[in-house]
Amino acid sequence: MSFEYFLLEEFTAGILLKGTEIKSIREGKANINDAYCTFKENELFVLNMHIAEYTYGTYNNHNPKRERKLLLNSRELKKLLGKVKEKGFTIVPVSLFINEKGLAKLIVALAKGKHSYDKRESLKEKDIKREISRKEHD
Repeated sequence: MSFEYFLLEEFTAGILLKGTEIKSIREGKANINDAYCTFKENELFVLNMHIAEYTYGTYNNHNPKRERKLLLNSRELKKLLGKVKEKGFTIVPVSLFINEKGLAKLIVALAKGKHSYDKRESLKEKDIKREISRKEHD
């Protein structure tokens, strides 16, 4: 994610889940690689987040790619909405985890897209770090 964007500020959001979704997340069957966040009527939603259907679910199983509402407080939502309206800012999901209370949480970040020359710089830094670590291990 940090290869495509400059991550400016992170927020931890709850996710409004249905039925068997939490069981699938606990089994590690969730994917946020193609996911993105968007506002609909001043509420934040995550789209394209894939949560596999629960193996033992019956007719109550969920739609794997449905949109899910993110739960943030109003101050955080206003801040994000104001920034997203500016050119170049977006909200990207960074990681999905289960907290100590057993609730699914999604870390989202306010991000600014990188240009191709910024990506080249990121690759150079990555290569330099890899070379340094190789030399240290030798």
